[in-house]
Amino acid sequence: MTTATVTSPDAPSTGGQAWTPRLWGTLFVLCAAIFLDALDVSMVGVALPSIGSELHLSTSTLQWVVSGYVLGYGGLLLLGGRAADLLGRRRVFLVALGVFGAASLLGGLVDDGGLLIAARFLKGTAAAFTAPAGLSIITTTFPEGPARNRALSIYTTCAASGFSLGLVLSGLLTSVGWRWTFLMPVPVALIALLLAVRLLPRPVEERAKGGYDVLGAITGTLTVLLLVFTVTEAQGAGWLSLRTLGSFAVVAALAAAFLVTESRAAHPLVRLGIFRNGAVARANVIAFTMTGAYGGFQFIVTLYLQHLLGWSALEMALGLLPAGAFIALSAPFMGPIVDRFGTGRLLPIGVLSLTAAFALFLRLDEHSSYPALVLPSMLLLGVGFALAFPSVNIAATDGVADEEQGLASGLVNTAIQVGTAVVLAGATAMITAGSAGGDSPQAQLDGYRPALLFVTAVALLGFLIALVGALLERRKKSTPVSVPDYDYTSRTVGPTDRAEVLAER
Repeated sequence: MTTATVTSPDAPSTGGQAWTPRLWGTLFVLCAAIFLDALDVSMVGVALPSIGSELHLSTSTLQWVVSGYVLGYGGLLLLGGRAADLLGRRRVFLVALGVFGAASLLGGLVDDGGLLIAARFLKGTAAAFTAPAGLSIITTTFPEGPARNRALSIYTTCAASGFSLGLVLSGLLTSVGWRWTFLMPVPVALIALLLAVRLLPRPVEERAKGGYDVLGAITGTLTVLLLVFTVTEAQGAGWLSLRTLGSFAVVAALAAAFLVTESRAAHPLVRLGIFRNGAVARANVIAFTMTGAYGGFQFIVTLYLQHLLGWSALEMALGLLPAGAFIALSAPFMGPIVDRFGTGRLLPIGVLSLTAAFALFLRLDEHSSYPALVLPSMLLLGVGFALAFPSVNIAATDGVADEEQGLASGLVNTAIQVGTAVVLAGATAMITAGSAGGDSPQAQLDGYRPALLFVTAVALLGFLIALVGALLERRKKSTPVSVPDYDYTSRTVGPTDRAEVLAER
């Protein structure tokens, strides 16, 4: 159990209607970090052919330039979130942001494929600590309600905008040299770090008084790392190969050991009771499905536009831009919209829009036009992410006590990263199986269509879960609940505990 966070007099305040310049500065720094995380994911993908050509990397080795980042990011997010709670959010954020900038510089200077992959893993590891620390700083600085909804809407919009802008920047920078896709974030990270030192609130006490769950940290981190590794490697080794099946068996054993450890630990890495909050549990599953489906969809669209329709990297990036532009332009309005309608209503609408975008792309053929096929899907993607992404982050952290905000942030970010890795691997397997190794336009289409059906089905599952959540929320609001006999003074309880008591009664 951690102590309550007590901020110093110079920490920003959310009191009143207007935000102070200091508070805006704090949000700006946190947005800059998540923007860089998202920017990095999208920029490297377009630069891969140039990287492979210059460093003489095989296709199987080249994919680890992307997978190395995902492995570090997705595998260590839980540990990063808990470290933020235990060691101090500001401290963890500053150190990790510095490492992120250093790893970016290293990646732009190396001439060896192994070193480049190592730099990418280090960079993903740093992002695994900046992302939950930054999100938990927001949720502990801005109180639940309009202020937090507004801040989270801006924050998550910056992440989505960073991904979309990265596609365009990568097309421009790769034409100059692929190394610039690694070097460009360095000065941005440095400026953000200098501002963070000055602007982030300085807590007087934010460390844990209890012990550390070392065994839980080891088993939990190994579980996620091995899962991401196994799914990433399964395509090359074969999904039914002895290696893949054995690796999945080890993942299951580690996961079981982790759950047993967390149920018995005095100070668990993941308090399993957090999932008794139905909204938090559903938000994590929805995050897994919607971002996983989009990761698979984006991969399919990239192959289709470049390989089948012959678009250049820059043409493809500009073609996908409307989705990001819509998200960025909607940022100022999302906070009030969330306040007005609530996450329970917006999540189903947003995920349904994403599902429709994927389903519409099933009409692809050898001569599809941009206005008829690509543009409608991009606009629906923009609407879907503008509504769903802020809502899922708010739902994943609402009702969680301050001392567990890092944990809640780490959980939802882990769901996003692992979902992307798992669904992308599944979509890749279907593309390979459907095309039967052929390079003809028809063979490529035969691979893309089942993969599109797969990502659409995953998104549809997310929509159904969001719809169930909306119906449960509506029923809860229509049924008054009273607990007059419960004595809250009999034990120390937080917002999550009270929600659990109400749910039980």
